[in-house]
This record gives sequence, structure tokens and C-alpha cells, in this order.
Amino acid sequence: MTAAATLDAVRDWPVEDQLDLVFRLWDQIVDGGWRPVVDPGLLDEFQRRLAAHATDPTRALTWDQVVAHVKRVR
Repeated sequence: MTAAATLDAVRDWPVEDQLDLVFRLWDQIVDGGWRPVVDPGLLDEFQRRLAAHATDPTRALTWDQVVAHVKRVR
């Protein structure tokens, strides 16, 4: 079965089932040894943010604070 045929076959599935397929497929790919290539700029930014957090961890937000910020009325 082609990728296009597979997409057509699952198009009418409930979203939860489609997501389950995606997650299982991703796990299969990773379990097979594939690893994504990390962009050097992204890695640099991650390391910068990690160092900033190590310097002053009080500036970090809790998950609840992040959710509240996203949900606030604008």
C-alpha cells in the first residue's frame, strides 16, 4: 500500500485513532534506529537557555503558569 493510499484509508478514522497511528509509526521509526538531525542553531539556543536557567532558576515558569498565560483573555 502506498503512503497516499494509507492516508486515504485512515482519513475518516476518529482523530484519536489517527494520532495513535502516528505515535506508533513514530515509535517504530525511532526503535529502528533513526534519530533526527538537530539543527546547530537550535542546539545553541537550547544550551543558551539551559545556561540561563542554571544561572537563575527562579525566572522559570511552572507549567500551571504557562497554561494560565496562554489561556488569559487578550
